[in-house]
Amino acid sequence: VVSLVALALLAVTPYDESAVDEPAAAPQGAGQKFAEMVALAWRPLSLSFIAAIFCYVLVEQGIGSWLPTFNRELLGLSAPMSVQAASIFAVCLAAGRLGAGVVVRRTGWFPLVLGCLIGMAVLIVAVLPLAAAHHGQVTSWAGAPIAAFLFPAIGLMMAPIYPALNSAILSSMAPREQPAMVGLIVVFSALGGTTGSFVVGHIFAMFQGTIAFYVLLIPIVALAAASTMVRRKTVR
Repeated sequence: VVSLVALALLAVTPYDESAVDEPAAAPQGAGQKFAEMVALAWRPLSLSFIAAIFCYVLVEQGIGSWLPTFNRELLGLSAPMSVQAASIFAVCLAAGRLGAGVVVRRTGWFPLVLGCLIGMAVLIVAVLPLAAAHHGQVTSWAGAPIAAFLFPAIGLMMAPIYPALNSAILSSMAPREQPAMVGLIVVFSALGGTTGSFVVGHIFAMFQGTIAFYVLLIPIVALAAASTMVRRKTVR
């Protein structure tokens, strides 16, 4: 029902797309538009942004896909509890996205993203030792370790990053270039998500589960560096 309401609102909402209308004298085919998207990807600003988006989705999907396994194998939660605890991560993502709109007006996108990345790294370093120290099976929430509640809260800090980066890059581009950039966002978000699930899953299979999430500190640092480059180039 909510989806139908959203569709109805979309149908009656007026849009001014004159800034991105193609000139009648120079129509473009799908092949030419695809070539423009590829050309756009090689700009220094685009490369920095693509790296940032790729790293972010890698971390998000790496945690989101394997958090139930982490809860079951490392924290000893039962299978139903493992999934329920992982749902806290999804709730935190939703709350973080809603709250970010208020915060970003006061801080700007770059301080918000950098603060969120620092918070993510601190939470990983602080909570994973608690998970490694836990032993035994858990069958009730009363006996659940605190790591089962703290680690999914990383979603609160993770949530603002993706929309903030997208908004920053699109706002810095001419309207006619924005559709091509949206295409790049879709492609590299998908690649980052697949890579994150694949890498974390293999590390889970080969090593202790905490190591799989410690490894995510590497793309977090890379994301901070790429976001800094995006900031410098958008200001320039």
